[in-house]
Amino acid sequence: MRFRSFAVFKKKLLKDKAFRKEYEKLEPEFELACKLIEKRIQRGLSQEALAKKMNTKQSAIARLESGSYNMTLAFLDKAAKALDTRVAISLVDKPRARTAAPHSVR
Repeated sequence: MRFRSFAVFKKKLLKDKAFRKEYEKLEPEFELACKLIEKRIQRGLSQEALAKKMNTKQSAIARLESGSYNMTLAFLDKAAKALDTRVAISLVDKPRARTAAPHSVR
Protein backbone atom coordinates (compact mmCIF):
# COMPACT_ATOMS: atom_id res chain seq x y z
CA MET A 1 0.00 0.00 0.00
CA ARG A 2 1.36 3.43 -0.93
CA PHE A 3 0.89 6.28 1.55
CA ARG A 4 0.53 9.90 0.55
CA SER A 5 0.96 12.96 2.68
CA PHE A 6 -2.13 14.60 4.10
CA ALA A 7 -1.41 17.75 2.08
CA VAL A 8 -1.53 15.79 -1.19
CA PHE A 9 -4.71 13.99 -0.11
CA LYS A 10 -6.35 17.26 0.96
CA LYS A 11 -5.42 18.96 -2.31
CA LYS A 12 -7.06 16.14 -4.24
CA LEU A 13 -10.23 16.30 -2.13
CA LEU A 14 -10.51 20.07 -2.49
CA LYS A 15 -10.85 19.69 -6.26
CA ASP A 16 -14.36 18.37 -5.61
CA LYS A 17 -16.66 21.43 -5.46
CA ALA A 18 -19.11 19.90 -2.97
CA PHE A 19 -16.28 18.85 -0.66
CA ARG A 20 -14.61 22.27 -0.95
CA LYS A 21 -17.88 24.04 -0.07
CA GLU A 22 -18.35 21.95 3.10
CA TYR A 23 -14.67 22.29 4.02
CA GLU A 24 -14.82 26.08 3.70
CA LYS A 25 -17.93 26.21 5.92
CA LEU A 26 -15.87 24.70 8.73
CA GLU A 27 -12.91 27.07 8.32
CA PRO A 28 -13.82 29.44 11.20
CA GLU A 29 -14.15 26.57 13.67
CA PHE A 30 -10.86 25.02 12.61
CA GLU A 31 -9.08 28.37 12.69
CA LEU A 32 -10.33 28.99 16.23
CA ALA A 33 -9.36 25.49 17.34
CA CYS A 34 -5.85 26.00 15.92
CA LYS A 35 -5.49 29.30 17.80
CA LEU A 36 -6.58 27.67 21.06
CA ILE A 37 -4.08 24.84 20.62
CA GLU A 38 -1.34 27.32 19.71
CA LYS A 39 -1.96 29.45 22.81
CA ARG A 40 -2.18 26.41 25.09
CA ILE A 41 1.15 25.09 23.80
CA GLN A 42 2.78 28.54 24.05
CA ARG A 43 1.71 28.65 27.70
CA GLY A 44 3.20 25.19 28.27
CA LEU A 45 -0.13 23.71 29.30
CA SER A 46 -1.44 20.23 28.67
CA GLN A 47 -5.12 19.77 27.93
CA GLU A 48 -5.52 18.49 31.48
CA ALA A 49 -3.78 21.52 33.00
CA LEU A 50 -5.94 23.91 30.97
CA ALA A 51 -9.04 21.98 32.01
CA LYS A 52 -8.10 22.36 35.68
CA LYS A 53 -7.66 26.11 35.23
CA MET A 54 -11.12 26.24 33.66
CA ASN A 55 -12.69 23.92 36.22
CA THR A 56 -13.75 21.48 33.51
CA LYS A 57 -12.67 18.09 32.17
CA GLN A 58 -9.81 17.30 29.81
CA SER A 59 -12.31 15.71 27.41
CA ALA A 60 -14.05 19.09 27.05
CA ILE A 61 -10.74 20.65 26.01
CA ALA A 62 -10.13 17.81 23.53
CA ARG A 63 -13.58 18.41 21.97
CA LEU A 64 -12.93 22.16 21.88
CA GLU A 65 -9.59 21.68 20.13
CA SER A 66 -10.97 19.13 17.67
CA GLY A 67 -13.43 21.66 16.32
CA SER A 68 -16.25 19.19 16.93
CA TYR A 69 -17.63 21.09 19.92
CA ASN A 70 -20.16 23.83 19.31
CA MET A 71 -18.80 26.13 21.99
CA THR A 72 -20.61 28.99 23.59
CA LEU A 73 -19.10 32.43 23.83
CA ALA A 74 -19.06 32.03 27.62
CA PHE A 75 -17.00 28.81 27.37
CA LEU A 76 -14.65 30.42 24.86
CA ASP A 77 -14.23 33.42 27.17
CA LYS A 78 -13.46 31.07 30.06
CA ALA A 79 -10.78 29.36 27.94
CA ALA A 80 -9.33 32.71 26.89
CA LYS A 81 -9.05 33.87 30.50
CA ALA A 82 -7.38 30.58 31.50
CA LEU A 83 -4.88 31.17 28.67
CA ASP A 84 -4.31 34.79 29.80
CA THR A 85 -5.78 36.09 26.55
CA ARG A 86 -9.04 37.67 25.49
CA VAL A 87 -11.64 36.94 22.86
CA ALA A 88 -11.77 39.32 19.90
CA ILE A 89 -14.57 38.83 17.41
CA SER A 90 -14.72 40.54 14.06
CA LEU A 91 -16.76 40.40 10.90
CA VAL A 92 -14.85 40.68 7.66
CA ASP A 93 -16.03 40.87 4.09
CA LYS A 94 -15.83 37.73 2.01
CA PRO A 95 -13.31 37.82 -0.79
CA ARG A 96 -14.98 38.80 -4.02
CA ALA A 97 -15.24 36.18 -6.72
CA ARG A 98 -12.85 36.77 -9.55
CA THR A 99 -14.46 37.64 -12.81
CA ALA A 100 -12.99 36.38 -16.01
CA ALA A 101 -10.84 38.90 -17.78
CA PRO A 102 -12.45 40.15 -20.94
CA HIS A 103 -11.02 38.62 -24.09
CA SER A 104 -9.32 41.08 -26.33
CA VAL A 105 -10.17 40.97 -29.97
CA ARG A 106 -7.57 41.96 -32.48
